[in-house]
Amino acid sequence: MLAQYVRTALSLKLQAFNVDRRAVTAIEYALIAALIAVVIIGAVTLVGKGLQNTFNTVSSEL
Repeated sequence: MLAQYVRTALSLKLQAFNVDRRAVTAIEYALIAALIAVVIIGAVTLVGKGLQNTFNTVSSEL
Protein backbone atom coordinates (compact mmCIF):
# COMPACT_ATOMS: atom_id res chain seq x y z
CA MET A 1 0.00 0.00 0.00
CA LEU A 2 2.80 2.42 0.83
CA ALA A 3 4.61 1.55 -2.39
CA GLN A 4 1.46 2.30 -4.40
CA TYR A 5 1.08 5.65 -2.62
CA VAL A 6 4.69 6.54 -3.39
CA ARG A 7 4.25 5.56 -7.07
CA THR A 8 1.11 7.66 -7.33
CA ALA A 9 2.73 10.66 -5.67
CA LEU A 10 5.81 10.34 -7.87
CA SER A 11 3.65 10.05 -10.98
CA LEU A 12 1.75 13.22 -10.07
CA LYS A 13 4.99 15.11 -9.46
CA LEU A 14 6.39 14.00 -12.83
CA GLN A 15 3.20 15.10 -14.59
CA ALA A 16 3.48 18.52 -12.95
CA PHE A 17 7.11 18.72 -14.11
CA ASN A 18 6.07 18.02 -17.72
CA VAL A 19 3.58 20.90 -17.60
CA ASP A 20 6.28 23.23 -16.27
CA ARG A 21 8.66 22.23 -19.06
CA ARG A 22 6.23 23.49 -21.69
CA ALA A 23 6.13 26.87 -19.98
CA VAL A 24 9.91 27.00 -19.83
CA THR A 25 10.12 26.16 -23.53
CA ALA A 26 7.73 29.00 -24.34
CA ILE A 27 9.87 31.40 -22.32
CA GLU A 28 13.00 30.22 -24.15
CA TYR A 29 11.34 30.85 -27.51
CA ALA A 30 10.27 34.31 -26.35
CA LEU A 31 13.85 35.12 -25.31
CA ILE A 32 15.19 33.92 -28.66
CA ALA A 33 12.62 36.06 -30.50
CA ALA A 34 13.57 39.09 -28.38
CA LEU A 35 17.26 38.55 -29.14
CA ILE A 36 16.54 38.31 -32.88
CA ALA A 37 14.51 41.53 -32.67
CA VAL A 38 17.40 43.35 -30.96
CA VAL A 39 19.83 42.17 -33.64
CA ILE A 40 17.47 43.29 -36.42
CA ILE A 41 16.99 46.71 -34.80
CA GLY A 42 20.76 47.13 -34.49
CA ALA A 43 21.34 46.14 -38.12
CA VAL A 44 18.63 48.47 -39.40
CA THR A 45 20.04 51.33 -37.34
CA LEU A 46 23.55 50.81 -38.75
CA VAL A 47 22.30 50.50 -42.32
CA GLY A 48 20.07 53.54 -41.85
CA LYS A 49 22.96 55.70 -40.68
CA GLY A 50 25.13 54.55 -43.57
CA LEU A 51 22.32 55.20 -46.04
CA GLN A 52 21.71 58.64 -44.57
CA ASN A 53 25.38 59.50 -45.01
CA THR A 54 25.24 58.31 -48.62
CA PHE A 55 22.18 60.43 -49.38
CA ASN A 56 23.75 63.46 -47.69
CA THR A 57 26.88 63.03 -49.80
CA VAL A 58 24.88 62.73 -53.03
CA SER A 59 22.73 65.70 -52.05
CA SER A 60 25.73 67.91 -51.36
CA GLU A 61 27.35 66.90 -54.67
CA LEU A 62 24.26 67.93 -56.60
